[in-house]
Amino acid sequence: MLDIKQIRENPQVVQELLNRRGNYDIQPVLQLDREQRKLEGMRSQLQAKSNEIGRLVGQKIKALGNPQAPEIEALRQEGNAIKVQLSELEPQEKDLRTQIEALLLSLPNLPSDSTPVGRNEDDNVEVRRWGEEYIPSNPNLLPHWELGESLGILNFERSAKVAQSRFVTLMGVGAALERALIQFMLDRQVAAGYVEVIPPFLINTQSLTATGQLPKFAEESFKCDQDDLWLTPTAEVPLVNLYRDEILAAEDLPIYHCAYTPCFRREAGSYGRDTRGLIRLHQFNKVELVKLVHPTTSESEHQKLVQDAEAILQALQLPYRVVELCSGDLGFSAAKTYDLEVWLPSSGKYREISSCSNCQDFQARRGGIRFKEAGKKGTQLVHTLNGSGLAVGRTMAAILENYQQSDGKTVRIPAALQPYLQREFL
Repeated sequence: MLDIKQIRENPQVVQELLNRRGNYDIQPVLQLDREQRKLEGMRSQLQAKSNEIGRLVGQKIKALGNPQAPEIEALRQEGNAIKVQLSELEPQEKDLRTQIEALLLSLPNLPSDSTPVGRNEDDNVEVRRWGEEYIPSNPNLLPHWELGESLGILNFERSAKVAQSRFVTLMGVGAALERALIQFMLDRQVAAGYVEVIPPFLINTQSLTATGQLPKFAEESFKCDQDDLWLTPTAEVPLVNLYRDEILAAEDLPIYHCAYTPCFRREAGSYGRDTRGLIRLHQFNKVELVKLVHPTTSESEHQKLVQDAEAILQALQLPYRVVELCSGDLGFSAAKTYDLEVWLPSSGKYREISSCSNCQDFQARRGGIRFKEAGKKGTQLVHTLNGSGLAVGRTMAAILENYQQSDGKTVRIPAALQPYLQREFL
């Protein structure tokens, strides 16, 4: 959530930054804020007057010795009239605050000063590439879904019978490979300093609101109709919300967490895109990285988080590139984002496999996550960061395509995974 004080004091700056992201208007917020502050001033004056009348009534009773004296009764009537006015102002002010909060919840994070300005993914900036020497030269490679089905490890047809399209069932060594990837990723991130967490996979509305999925992306999520619970779209949500409405000690920062969870997304608006294979499913597994850090270290922590995600691709020897997202392509809660895109021979291009974002204090303000430094007055908002380390299904797709052999029937298992599977080929 954006800071109403920042909007109030620097409206032109905030509007300009929002313009870099798209079509957003802060004027309704400013108008409601003016109205609310006007009512607040009126209420404060009336409350002060009410308090003064109460003080005068006490003094008069003490001086006159007659609580029913006419001048005391006149003061009481004046005080009662003020209380009526206050009772009318308070709900009006509350309603304005509710409207302001709703508008603030609909506004995305401001892009950081270093985020490239652009309209869409065409304006994203490539930062670096890695592993081009590992790009396979075989021109007859099968797409991963055809290879997986021929190997009997991916089954989409029976999954549609059990659920619907855009689900997959992993069979035999395919299931073992998925499990091995999850364990491998967790092992690597724990070794890098992250504390592993198994969070709830069902989360409440307040949690999704705190991290920015609600209210904007309600259509993207699956909700349990009989409960205030949603299927988690990413472990970022429960991991950040573990600390919602808390004041942490500065010495407890930074906090690093990693978690494997299944993730559930409707993928609304993506119909017709990636309808085959593992790229865009309604249910997929992911290992997520989350950091809660001191504001002064968030930029360096962001770079380190990207490197932690890259380390998985490098260990698996999968060619990839790092892309810095422009302002118009940022996720709702992000101020700055780097995407990792793995090479997929079937499409002849790099495809996103991890998105690593610095949300700065945006989620912390929505979720009330603060910290206090010893010997200093007041509290500060933490900075939150998140990134996939990695999306497991997309990693499997990359392995099936980049490691398939020329016979079109076998896939060599990356050396880093062989100890987990106790075999060299699928």
